[in-house]
Amino acid sequence: MTFLKIKFVTDSVADLPQEIVDKHDIGVVPTFVNYGGQSFADDGKELDREAFYRELPAMASHPTTAAPPPALAEEALQRAAESADHVIAIVTPAKLSTTYNSFRIGGSGLPSNKYTLIDSGQLSLGMGWQVIIGAEVAAQTGNVEATLDAIQRVRQNQALYVALVTMEFLRRGGRVGWAAAGIGALLQIKPILQVHEGEVLAAARVRTFGKAVDHMIDILREQAPIDRLAIIHSNNLDGALEVKERIADILPEETQILRVGPTLGVHIGPGSLGFASVSTSWKA
Repeated sequence: MTFLKIKFVTDSVADLPQEIVDKHDIGVVPTFVNYGGQSFADDGKELDREAFYRELPAMASHPTTAAPPPALAEEALQRAAESADHVIAIVTPAKLSTTYNSFRIGGSGLPSNKYTLIDSGQLSLGMGWQVIIGAEVAAQTGNVEATLDAIQRVRQNQALYVALVTMEFLRRGGRVGWAAAGIGALLQIKPILQVHEGEVLAAARVRTFGKAVDHMIDILREQAPIDRLAIIHSNNLDGALEVKERIADILPEETQILRVGPTLGVHIGPGSLGFASVSTSWKA
């Protein structure tokens, strides 16, 4: 069987750490955050993410977000294809963004047998784990079918939950519909959101942020044994470290703590805590 060189491209919502991007030579196409009359690439360079979260509550007008244009996706896909036998793009769900469509158009010039576009159904490291494990399997096997099978098994055995400090930023961004069903006193509730198959769902509703984090940790424990874990936050590093300490007994060797990019942060607001996990069942 021929060993193929397989490369990956994704969008910046995957929140991939730079060292992993470099290790696997992953192409990352930025999404954009618009405010103050300017448009900023959410690539970790144009926007100071820590400062963005500090300033977000007081911004005169709420930022908006935008998918990358097809031309940017095409550029990244063509660059990857120049040095690969096959390109796999894993992107933000089509139900939540037009990024998928940008990659569909951007990849239309590539031979269909050399390009696979996947709607991740996930956000942040939920999408990122599909890319990372896919890249690892691709490097080990050089086989497209084996790589796509691994990505599908990751998808079937992963979870992403986020506890919000407030629903105010969902309201400002016009995304209250993500979690509004059945919620009465909207802004007094601290929701836990779940991302599943491209849908953002209200997994639980409690009255204090502390109880939301407690409940989120209970959900996280239900995912054990865990193979990969990212504790994600929007400028709440102390909270993320506390979560890590509380689940020390189930922490996998592969654990990341990372700040969610502003494209998602616009909607969840500062202070939120969450996790993106992959259970060991994906290996079965």
